[in-house]
Amino acid sequence: MMLTLSNLMAVLPLIIVASTAILVMLGIAWRRHHGGTAVASAAGLILALASVPLSSTALSSPPLMSVDGLALMGSVLVLLCALVTVALSHHYLTGYIGAKEEFYLLLLCAVTGALGLVASSHLATLFISLELLSMPLYGMLAYSFRSKRALEAAIKYLILSAAATAFLLFGMALIYARTGHLDLAGLAAGMSVSADVWTLAGAGLMVVGLGFKLSVVPFHLWTPDVYQGGPAPATIFLATVSKLAVFVLMVRLMMTAPVFSSDWLGSLFTLLALITMLAGNLLALFQSDVKRLLGYSSIAHLGYLLVAIVAGGSLAIETVGVYLITYLLATLAAFGVVTQLSSPFQGEDAAGLHYYRGLFWRRPWLAAVMTVSFLSLAGIPLTAGFIGKFYVLALGVADSQWWLVGGIVAGSAIALFYYLRVMVTLYLPEPGMRRVDAPDDWGNRVGGLTLLIVAALVLALGVYPTPMIQWVAGLSTTGL
Repeated sequence: MMLTLSNLMAVLPLIIVASTAILVMLGIAWRRHHGGTAVASAAGLILALASVPLSSTALSSPPLMSVDGLALMGSVLVLLCALVTVALSHHYLTGYIGAKEEFYLLLLCAVTGALGLVASSHLATLFISLELLSMPLYGMLAYSFRSKRALEAAIKYLILSAAATAFLLFGMALIYARTGHLDLAGLAAGMSVSADVWTLAGAGLMVVGLGFKLSVVPFHLWTPDVYQGGPAPATIFLATVSKLAVFVLMVRLMMTAPVFSSDWLGSLFTLLALITMLAGNLLALFQSDVKRLLGYSSIAHLGYLLVAIVAGGSLAIETVGVYLITYLLATLAAFGVVTQLSSPFQGEDAAGLHYYRGLFWRRPWLAAVMTVSFLSLAGIPLTAGFIGKFYVLALGVADSQWWLVGGIVAGSAIALFYYLRVMVTLYLPEPGMRRVDAPDDWGNRVGGLTLLIVAALVLALGVYPTPMIQWVAGLSTTGL
């Protein structure tokens, strides 16, 4: 099949981001300029975001990819999260001793992989895009190489990611041996009859590989250490863009390939969702490090998202879209506050809970942003998180998944305790010792303004979620 103009239009955002990465690389080789590189990266992401409506009008998708409603939704969310990450990274890297510009190059390469992953309809593009997303992350996590924690985080992620990739490839090989197809449409046709043990084994191995990327229990052990050790901007990218792209891929597999929706794998997903919700929240109870706490919190939220996959039905994609938006906004706001308080000069990020004691009395607006983000993560009404959790609960009740509904309720009750613990700390009397703090003019900088906009969206979508719901519903009606 030959590429046509319509094919190229369908993947225009991916082409623009990849071209931006090349231009940034050439710019670095010509003359280093931190601000110029950040502006060029943001401009490329904005241009790619503006081109998404054009790609939606394409008459056909390119070979090995499927540009449908799910891919368009994933592309928009990936580009928005990457744009926020660039804005927050500029403040963080300003105090970094050493080359700063390569961080944006790595980020753009990873975004290219994420855009390819959300539209993958072939196991070859799935694997190539997943590796293009993962490999730059190794460098991003180790970017503060003078910090032992950052190097430890990168090495752990590298080794365990390689092991997960081996499981994924072995699972693909077993499915290919059974069906003779690598494209998802061919897999669906080849598995129209009941799947045999080898097909189920292949699907199970693929679930293990993708489960690692999503931090699903019991493949979650790397998450708190990597979140704690990695630089704050790299952790933001890992917690948002990486998990978003892989989860969209998981939804596509579940909706397209029959073997992933078989009774056996359905029971496995039910078990994984339940233990992920409960384990993530229970382990977060014992954390005094904010980044580790957010790591375990993200594990629990992936468990809630798995409920939508298990329940399925006509509202599954809409539920996934709404919950992803609410989770991403709250996560960006929470990690954004950590980024504002952190600097590479400290040797490690301001992640300890003691850094946040009395933050309200020093930086009241930052404390307000952190409070809003944690209320949303807890699913409190009038925040976006409540809308997402309501959707998941409603879908679980509609499908009579009572064990999972109970897990959501129990997990949310447990989570409320550790979220409130952090929020109370923000308003306690400040101790006499000197604290690392955000700059006085943080709110006038691009990163600070972006953070305030994200927090405002968390509240706005909690009060008036109709535009978000209509946008997701419109895209979810587009066939897979």
